[in-house]
Amino acid sequence: MSKKTISIKIASDVVCPWCYVGKKELEKMMDELKDEFHFDIQYLPFELAPDMATEGEDFQPYITKKFGDWDKFLAGTKFLVERGQGIGIDFDFEHINRSPNTFNIHRIIQFAHQFGLQAVVKEAYMKAYFEQQIDLTNSENVVRIAVENGIDEDLLYKLLGSDEGSNEIRIVQDSLRSMGVSGVPFFIINNEYGLSGAVPAAQLKEAVIDVASKIA
Repeated sequence: MSKKTISIKIASDVVCPWCYVGKKELEKMMDELKDEFHFDIQYLPFELAPDMATEGEDFQPYITKKFGDWDKFLAGTKFLVERGQGIGIDFDFEHINRSPNTFNIHRIIQFAHQFGLQAVVKEAYMKAYFEQQIDLTNSENVVRIAVENGIDEDLLYKLLGSDEGSNEIRIVQDSLRSMGVSGVPFFIINNEYGLSGAVPAAQLKEAVIDVASKIA
């Protein structure tokens, strides 16, 4: 008996900690259901801070301006840090130095999709930002991470030296916002079922099985 194919599109941003958690939960669910379904996964761009300066900002002043109090912010990340530890993420918010504009990073992630490298490249950027304190406002770091994860360097510089993919990023984001998506991660299963937030693998599993039961 052939496996059914389940399409899952995930709107997310690389500077969104809950998106990192959601990615891990998604992959746990996929592993648990790998004998029952094929999964067609695509990550969609969603900038949490589309008005961020192109050169980015220092992280602590940016967070303080956004949330009002740095120490309160750190205290509020305790649950997130604990959740991350349970699924293999070592969040280190205190030592993040710079908050980047993620538009070009999204362009690279969308570019990686055609090579089957999207999930790998996306995770590499998330790990760099949240665990390794790598400055993603530095274009050399952004390029190096993509190249280390399989993207051809010449093709990458050609992409970044052009406007390729920019309109597509804007169109996708506008479409998501017109659908009512205001926070990420947001999972779209078979283009008909939406789940918001970093839901546990068990909840994703239930949703997939429910959607699959309605496929002829």
